[in-house]
Amino acid sequence: MDLGISGKRALVCASSKGLGRGCAEALAAAGVDLVMNARGAEALDETAEAIREAHGVEVTTVACDVTTPEGQAQVIEAAGEVDILVTNAGGPPPGVWSDWDREDFIRALDANMLTPIAFMKALLPGMMERGWGRVVNITSQSVRAPIPALGLSNAARTGLTGYVAGTARQVAPKGVTINNLLPGIHATDRADALDRGVAEAEDITLGAAREKRAATIPARRYGTPEEFGAACAFLCSQHAGFIVGQNILLDGGATNLTV
Repeated sequence: MDLGISGKRALVCASSKGLGRGCAEALAAAGVDLVMNARGAEALDETAEAIREAHGVEVTTVACDVTTPEGQAQVIEAAGEVDILVTNAGGPPPGVWSDWDREDFIRALDANMLTPIAFMKALLPGMMERGWGRVVNITSQSVRAPIPALGLSNAARTGLTGYVAGTARQVAPKGVTINNLLPGIHATDRADALDRGVAEAEDITLGAAREKRAATIPARRYGTPEEFGAACAFLCSQHAGFIVGQNILLDGGATNLTV
């Protein structure tokens, strides 16, 4: 399918690896020029070069921490007049309710709620003025079904979801859509970290921890960054202009909901 976005320009945050890279790869395959961000310059540059060689698109890199005001300013300046924004940031550490203090929640809110909001506030006006734009926020299945060990993520990402619900309806008349992609377990560094925690807590091997988690997913496997990226690219396409303010699960059926 021709997504109809060749020649567009996209900012993809935290895109040197994992789900962010999957989104960047899929957009590049559709002919979209990229502004890519990550904290680690070496991995970011390697990924950017691989995408340039594979897809022949222009790729600009900005190595910084987007959860800081300084990092956000750097990325926004480099982004310029982007047509597509994909927000993404690593999730806060797992734990239990008694582990977290105010500072822990502030860090989670900065990374997983306030940073995406800052990028939307900066870039939505240009999209609206030009009459076309796409925003996809990578959040989590936990906004539909909270995960006890991920209380910090539950709180911050649900706050972002509420913000998007109202904002998406306000910008839609200008040809701009905002939607959220809610990943379940995918084969990424984040999944490895969570699985290592289970392995240590239960005194089992990492492989056993992965098998145990995969068995809870109806698809009986982890998702891949490639299939996640394909879903993101579709939401950014010309064909998705009537999808507004939605929270779309990509979890292999793990979240047991009827609506």
